[in-house]
Amino acid sequence: TTRPRPSGPPLAFLCCLLVIELVAGGRVFPTLAHLKPQANDETQTQAVRELLQRLIGVRASEFQVSVNSSVAGKDGLDTYQLSSADGGKVLVTGSTGVAAATGLYSYLKYFCGCHISWSGVQMQLPSPLPTVSGVIKVTTPNRFRYYQNVCTTSYSFVWWDWDRWEKEIDWMALSGINLPLAFTGQEAIWQRVYLMLGLNQSEIDDYFTGPAFLAWGRMGNIHSWAGPLPPSWHLKQLYLQYRILGRMRSLGMIPVLPAFAGHVPHALLRVFPEVNVTQLGGWASFDCTYSCSYVLDPEDAMFQVIGALFMKELIREFGTDHIYNADTFNEMCPSSSDPAYLSGISAAIYKSMTTVDPDAIWLLQGWLFVSSPSFWKPAQTRALLHGAPLGKIIVLDLYAENVPIYFQTESFYGQPFIWCMLHNFGGNHGMYGRVESINRGPFYAMSFPNSTMVGTGLTPEGIEQNDMIYELMNEIGWSQKPLNLSQWISWYAVRRYGSQNAQTVAAWQLLLRSVYNCTAVWSNHNRSPLVHRPSLKMNTEVWYNKSDLFEAWQLLQNASTELAKSKTFLYDLVDVTREAVQQLMTQYYLDIKQAYENHSLPDLLTSGAVLVYDLIPEMDALLSSQTQFLLGRWLEGARILATSEQEASLFDMNARNQITLWGPTGNILDYANKEFGGLVNDYYGMRWNLFVTSLIESLNTGKPFHQNEFNQLVFQVESGFIYNQKRYPTDPVGNTVEIVRRIFLKYHPHSKKGYKNVKET
Repeated sequence: TTRPRPSGPPLAFLCCLLVIELVAGGRVFPTLAHLKPQANDETQTQAVRELLQRLIGVRASEFQVSVNSSVAGKDGLDTYQLSSADGGKVLVTGSTGVAAATGLYSYLKYFCGCHISWSGVQMQLPSPLPTVSGVIKVTTPNRFRYYQNVCTTSYSFVWWDWDRWEKEIDWMALSGINLPLAFTGQEAIWQRVYLMLGLNQSEIDDYFTGPAFLAWGRMGNIHSWAGPLPPSWHLKQLYLQYRILGRMRSLGMIPVLPAFAGHVPHALLRVFPEVNVTQLGGWASFDCTYSCSYVLDPEDAMFQVIGALFMKELIREFGTDHIYNADTFNEMCPSSSDPAYLSGISAAIYKSMTTVDPDAIWLLQGWLFVSSPSFWKPAQTRALLHGAPLGKIIVLDLYAENVPIYFQTESFYGQPFIWCMLHNFGGNHGMYGRVESINRGPFYAMSFPNSTMVGTGLTPEGIEQNDMIYELMNEIGWSQKPLNLSQWISWYAVRRYGSQNAQTVAAWQLLLRSVYNCTAVWSNHNRSPLVHRPSLKMNTEVWYNKSDLFEAWQLLQNASTELAKSKTFLYDLVDVTREAVQQLMTQYYLDIKQAYENHSLPDLLTSGAVLVYDLIPEMDALLSSQTQFLLGRWLEGARILATSEQEASLFDMNARNQITLWGPTGNILDYANKEFGGLVNDYYGMRWNLFVTSLIESLNTGKPFHQNEFNQLVFQVESGFIYNQKRYPTDPVGNTVEIVRRIFLKYHPHSKKGYKNVKET
């Protein structure tokens, strides 16, 4: 293997990014002109230099990095310049810290063949550094590159410490993200506000959810479940938020803070019995024990009192960048469809912001228009969006790669919007992507008649999966036109592993055209029978040709000896093997189902035994060999934040419940499923063992299998896992390459059976 020297084709990608004055960018809104970095050029310069030092150590001295706001493009668009000095240093100048960091990563990618992702870093820098001919100048076509879903804070960030946050903020800057959500620590502010209003501490403790469910407490979906929040939680999260905001701002980012959306605790009625509230219905499968939120009437004077109190405390504590998120009707229908009522709600929310911060901009997640289309007709949507002046609400077109709402709403009836890729639900593992949609969708949106698009965004519910899709989307945010995906993926494979390996390049081409090229209307929930409660009526459809996946698996297996020391390769080897084993698991499930329906006990025993006693344990061993797939890592992250054994038990329960039952009775069962080593054996494996045993017993006794009876039985297994407090390894066990080879030799021949592959719906 030779080290990749990125001359020639890779530089073609930078040509796709080069600023061209005649290319139309996004719409310019003067109302948003004040949303810009608060740190001066010198502060941002220092922050980017420190980032580079963390990334490449002493070799940072071979770069000369600076931030100069005067190099910004037309209308202040972020811009970076790359060149080489006479002494061999690489010069990187950005109009903001984020722009400079993006320029650095572009150079590292396309001149040095490097790679940075959640699953690993490949940073084999050539020496000397490659020379940049002339000056390369790149300007983004839009003002904003947004990041995060309000759910990401719970599905992914909930147990993070500063070290993990620092890595994430570095990744954001290198990826060109300048508009991140910053929601950490807000419950400490709300606690102060509620105490000022006259609630007592026990009422506040009863209202907040546990740590793993705060995202849905903040949106008014649920309350109380898995709480209370201990005082130590508030203090730690408060100080963590100081560091998060400080670093984001130093790099030239514009953090989005929370605002009051109208939801209030029931206890407010004790203090203010005359307050005018509406009780919403239950959310998901929760009843009013943990749901049915109270929403203040927008005309009630307390709406502005509470909203202003929160804003004042928030800004006093954290400062402000003048942009705030509030979502009142996330997956919950308003009590009235009267446009006047809806306009009044949004006007009240906006007023509660501007009373304290006259420069406030409201960032609104557009998921409500996706989840409740029968309610949000044109009149209702227009009324909500026009409750604030045009240019004062930025709408996140949250799921634009699948269901773009700008197209249905005349570009959100004049309000600016950000084209977002949601991609992931619940933080599930599972290879998936809509590469053609994200490669072309933002450019269609920019050219839409009277488009009000002002940016692109990443809005996954959970992260640390499918690195490729996120790197691609981040590059689209800086591109002037769609990329050549075949060329792009070939260079991605080279950069990711630091090797010109023909087999890995071929494998990625296969993955690009199969698992990452979904063209059906399909949400990225992992639908594998493995991670769902067993039944005789399970969804087994996929959107791709399985033979492409199995061939890619073979190619990566063939390359495993040569690339066994590459961390990113080992991650992908596990991920592709996991996906392949998941599909094999589906076939064994279908065999089990057919054997049962045919009353063939021998076939049921054979297929059931292979699934329960070999395939599932092999999957668990595979996942346990890589750090990123360890249940112990997730659970230990929760326990470490505790200051007592009582807190540790509470946090452990939160962490387990979220990824399994999601609620006291399986209210959103398996929504946030994960394929973790430890979880596969002790949770999914136990369920499948019970299922196969139940089917065998049914054939032996002649008594029909009843799903309801099985559900009651398996719930005992599920709830038992949540409270058993078993500790799991936090370090990987076993040799990944050897485990994959063993699974491959045993099971790859089975992949050649003529299974039905694709059914698009």
